[in-house]
Amino acid sequence: MPVVLAPMGGGPSTPELAAAVSNAGGLGSLAAAYSGPDKIKQDIARIRELTSRPFAVNLFSLQAQEPLRGNVQAVSDFLAPYHQELGLGAPQLPQKAMEDFDKQIDAICEAQPPIVSFTFGLLKSHVMQRLKALPAFMIGTATTVDEALQLESSGVDVVVAQGSEAGAHRGTFAVPAEEALIGTVALVPQVIDAVRIPVIASGGIMDGRGIVAALALGASAVQMGTAFLAAKEAGTSPAWRAALLQAHEDQTTTTRAFSGRMARGLRNEFIEKWNAAGLKNLSYPWQNAFTQQMRRAASATKRPELLSLWAGQGIRLLRQGTAAELMSRWREEMKAAQKNAIQEF
Repeated sequence: MPVVLAPMGGGPSTPELAAAVSNAGGLGSLAAAYSGPDKIKQDIARIRELTSRPFAVNLFSLQAQEPLRGNVQAVSDFLAPYHQELGLGAPQLPQKAMEDFDKQIDAICEAQPPIVSFTFGLLKSHVMQRLKALPAFMIGTATTVDEALQLESSGVDVVVAQGSEAGAHRGTFAVPAEEALIGTVALVPQVIDAVRIPVIASGGIMDGRGIVAALALGASAVQMGTAFLAAKEAGTSPAWRAALLQAHEDQTTTTRAFSGRMARGLRNEFIEKWNAAGLKNLSYPWQNAFTQQMRRAASATKRPELLSLWAGQGIRLLRQGTAAELMSRWREEMKAAQKNAIQEF
């Protein structure tokens, strides 16, 4: 089945979900960007215990990581009341904002997953060469035609065309994110016409109808993230799940409030108050590191108004069930959509 599980960091991605999607005939993905090398190796080993089918492991390009910029004190002052509400100490900016990328690559090379995907930019040529020598099949993410061409030139085997409807972080790296909010239906055929490698469509695809539509545009497969957030095997927190299942398509927005990088999620108190304050976020990944303690505590105490509730614009189509049940349902929907399309024609 031409379905790729989007790698969803921050909790939803689990070895169990990745394996379940692969076992159901799709391609499971493990979000590893926030994991240290030992956790990466453990999670890959766990996936291999659960499936003999191919799967992917995802990292963030170093291209996205910026030096610390912004008014730390101003952001700290904004976070302080939330820390107090949650019983936390005063906000403290961590000394390290991300895991060591080189050690993550070492762990992946040791574990040798069959497929490696990445987003937020290009990989340095020596890293790409090292991964392809494993050999690993390489997948990169683009939000514009130019980004897709850069990825193709860098040596990726497949490019994900991420439309503006997609939930969570934008994969944009060649232009400001505001200039790359191109819808999936508009983006995918333009990327397909520009590159010679296969294209995976991503953004707002939630059911069999969406899959058929993306394939009709010329995509070789689709990548689905939000559609799996309520899956039984997903690590989505209870507060996040509850908010998603009550949400409507007009409740998502793009924001840098939580991480410093543009991402799509449900509007909530934190985003609205951040916007009202008129503050400028710290650079990514420092804003992400600075808000992490608050978000973890909010998740533990079921405070969705303080969580990064990442979700795409197809949210009203979200369904619950095991990954296998969701995939089976989409197969039937694909058959019905194809039949209806032929009849209409």
